[in-house]
Amino acid sequence: MASSPKTNPDWWRGAVIYQVYPRSFQDTNGDGIGDLPGITARLPHIASLGVDAIWLSPFFTSPMADMGYDVSDYCDVDPMFGTLADFDTMLAEAHRLGLKIIIDQVISHTSDQHPWFKESRASNTNARADWYVWADAKPDGTAPNNWLSIFGGPAWEWDGVRRQYYLHNFLGSQPDLNFHNSQVQEAVLDTVRFWLERGVDGFRLDTVNYYFHDKELRDNPPLGHDDDGPGLDAPDVNPYGMQSHLYDKTQPENIGFLKRFRALLEEYDDRTAVGEVGDGGRSLKTLAAYVSGGDKLHMCYTFDLLGPDFTASHIRHCVSSFQNSVTDGWVCWAFSNHDVQRHVSRFIQNESERERIGKLAISVLATLRGSICLYQGEELALPEAELELHELRDPYGIRFWPAFKGRDGCRTPMPWERAGQSGGFSTGQPWLPVPDVHKAVAVDVQEAGDDSVLAHYRDTLAFRKAMPALFDGGMTFLDTNQDILIFTREKAGEKLLFVFNLRRGPQTVTLPKGMTIAEMLPLPGFDTARIEKDEIVLEALDAFCGRVSG
Repeated sequence: MASSPKTNPDWWRGAVIYQVYPRSFQDTNGDGIGDLPGITARLPHIASLGVDAIWLSPFFTSPMADMGYDVSDYCDVDPMFGTLADFDTMLAEAHRLGLKIIIDQVISHTSDQHPWFKESRASNTNARADWYVWADAKPDGTAPNNWLSIFGGPAWEWDGVRRQYYLHNFLGSQPDLNFHNSQVQEAVLDTVRFWLERGVDGFRLDTVNYYFHDKELRDNPPLGHDDDGPGLDAPDVNPYGMQSHLYDKTQPENIGFLKRFRALLEEYDDRTAVGEVGDGGRSLKTLAAYVSGGDKLHMCYTFDLLGPDFTASHIRHCVSSFQNSVTDGWVCWAFSNHDVQRHVSRFIQNESERERIGKLAISVLATLRGSICLYQGEELALPEAELELHELRDPYGIRFWPAFKGRDGCRTPMPWERAGQSGGFSTGQPWLPVPDVHKAVAVDVQEAGDDSVLAHYRDTLAFRKAMPALFDGGMTFLDTNQDILIFTREKAGEKLLFVFNLRRGPQTVTLPKGMTIAEMLPLPGFDTARIEKDEIVLEALDAFCGRVSG
């Protein structure tokens, strides 16, 4: 089995993580679907960015009803992606290149094709009868309560064999495991140990606050005026956001399981876990509970920066809210992932500024306090792909079309070669189309330009790595006379000032009283900002970095 080279147990703190969506990264056998050998072949590209780790979306055996987030065997590779030997080869090569490997763990639910569920549904007396969440119908035959599925409709599916309903927070073919059963916890942890023994460096825990449900199956109340708001858990066309999800997720028992998960990781050197928290307006409170104390998750990320708001006030609010809520935990920030519209499409006002916004966004992200996660293709400033209904594969998008187009627009294949078939992704018909606008900014195109977004990502991540204050230094926001993002990062006597103008016009910001800039530092990609007496003058969508004296 592959083993990770010994490093620092806190390697994850301040790390840059690159998310690979295996279906869409690189196909090597011509079936139009990316695979593990393809990831291995493209590891040099990932390493060239200067990232520390790779997060792999699911590659486990699955019917693929939800593109692999419906697992039928946690301890094997689905044939469409390759074999366990292919995984071991990829892991060894990643480690040779100095890259850690974090794998997705989808343990809140399984596929209905998982052997555990097949046995559980067979009767209410078998050994795994209580491994999933089963409940009797109400006297009138309706579902046990009013809980809703994120993917639309009730969160309950009737099973004619057991003559009961089972819970599913997502598709009807994704039944929820019953974590109140200690045997379920043991079985899940055994699958985690399988991958630890193979040498993986960490886990991204999908829907980490969905593991437990309210034992009494109480109805969720409607979203009230006193709630923190619906957040970004579901699009506003989905009635899921009309409930306050007090009982179907984020139960207090989850804390105990996360401690068990962390204790397992502690048996191995230098392993980490990052949790995905989707809890509406309460996400930061939930995150604080899950990362505090040093005995649960190492870090979490929320959906707070995955919306359309790219403004100084919003970013400051999200980051300062985390800092105020979490005193001894760690966060992972991201602007994009496989579930949301690509961030350049969310942030731009017109196509002409896409490259500029792509550069500015990574410069902001790379200077925040926390670890950061990048999503494949954002280093090219890929826009969201525009797809037709007949091209969709995402059941979520198909269900809510046309009001919500789903997640396929951010999942289209990675464009490697402008002139290559399917952008160099596959010699066959790709599972999703490769838009011409993506081919125009393919990797080989951007490799040829020193001023490309790809080059900017490399330069910016090198800048981040060269500044100890950006690894885990303190962060303090400063008050200004403008709508501008301004903060300091400080460590071991070095204080850096960062100023970002996210507006479409020039701005001048007055330095805080008593602050002196000892020298301007070359922030990659931004060289127009200047100091005039006690003011910093910035052009539209501009940035400044300086070393503070004293």
